Amino acid sequence: MTETTRQRVIAIVGRPNVGKSAIFNRLAGRRIAIVHAQSGVTRDRLMHEVIWGDEHFELIDTGGIGTIESAAPNSIDGGIRLQVDAALEDAAVAMQVVDLETGVVPLDEEVATILRKSGCPSFIAANKADNPKRDADATEFERLGLPVFPVSALHDRGFGELMEAMIPELPPPVAQEEKDALRVAVVGRPNVGKSSYINRLLRSDRVIVSDVPGTTRDSIDVPFTVGSGPQARHYVLVDTAGMRRVGKIDNSVERFSRFRAEKSIKEADVVVVLTDASTDPTAMDKKIAAAVIREGKGCVVIVNKWDLATITQRQFAPEVKRIMPFMGHCPLVFASAKTGYNIRHTVEAIDHVAAQISTTLPTGVLNRVLEASYAKVSPPSVKGKRLKLYYATQVSHSPIIIRIFCNDPRRIVPAYRAYLIRTLRSHFGLEGAPIMLQFRGRQRPD
Repeated sequence: MTETTRQRVIAIVGRPNVGKSAIFNRLAGRRIAIVHAQSGVTRDRLMHEVIWGDEHFELIDTGGIGTIESAAPNSIDGGIRLQVDAALEDAAVAMQVVDLETGVVPLDEEVATILRKSGCPSFIAANKADNPKRDADATEFERLGLPVFPVSALHDRGFGELMEAMIPELPPPVAQEEKDALRVAVVGRPNVGKSSYINRLLRSDRVIVSDVPGTTRDSIDVPFTVGSGPQARHYVLVDTAGMRRVGKIDNSVERFSRFRAEKSIKEADVVVVLTDASTDPTAMDKKIAAAVIREGKGCVVIVNKWDLATITQRQFAPEVKRIMPFMGHCPLVFASAKTGYNIRHTVEAIDHVAAQISTTLPTGVLNRVLEASYAKVSPPSVKGKRLKLYYATQVSHSPIIIRIFCNDPRRIVPAYRAYLIRTLRSHFGLEGAPIMLQFRGRQRPD
């Protein structure tokens, strides 16, 4: 890969059971990948955006590379190249994870050789350096020819020095101009606290708040920024009028307000669906959420007024999912604009979804995931013939559109389309981001 095509991506590679997923979770700041003593455990997530200080980059967790039990050397080499090449296809930096307790093994040497030949800046994370006395043991891995850093995923040791070495190798971030600010529409029923929520975010009374439903008549644009410097995320918060059922709208002003709210959803990049914790989720909440999905927008669901709730979050969450089952991929945050409870988490959720809707999926990894999904569950036959998948590539984001070349698009059934989307989410995350699949017919490639 040439330097100009590299993205701000760090790929984690290594043989099985050296702690790749534990390091992935540590850098991501939360438990995403499954960590288990058994090697080859299937991951819940494969890709995640990481914020390290003021730096933003994508982190890819890969499966364990190869197996030392293979009898044929060629099969080891072929397996290593398949896995590593896919991980490095879009990565700017590679992190090889090794096990400090077992020392250098032949498979570590094979992985390091591939990394050196790839031309991708690579570093070794010598995991399980659980205390300073074990740091000296990491020098054994210097013979692999890559910079070595002792770390401990369990005790969160050594990652500062490792990241200081890797981050300068990433390509510079693309600065967002103010004109490219992401539009975040805050929508919901009347009097659920949309204006109060925006004022709490801005820490000022920027928009009018009243207990009288319908105080906000028009959509109001308010600039908002998360972070600072060249990687700051610029937003325009859009406060919208409360959306009521069409049958209850009895004047032209309300009709105009609803029209402007619907227009705000269409023009937004991320939509915050605000609900009220003091009442159960309603059918109108469902209709508003359905409008967001229909427009293909990134979404966060926020249950506001949590200071008035009389039940626990664990009890309330199933009700939200029951009313809006199609929103299961969206972050759900319980907050209170009045007290400030969890407001910071809502900002993090918006920031996360904003990153997810603009994610570029590595083509090599994307095709491997779809190939494995197809092998695991075959599509049903339609009129005696079965769908065959040849190749996939991402053609757009916001929403994420993936074009899949197949033998005949007429053989894709809704259930199998939904299965492929669920599989993509299980591997890449993409919380809150819409995914659309386009099927195109073509001859089988040579």
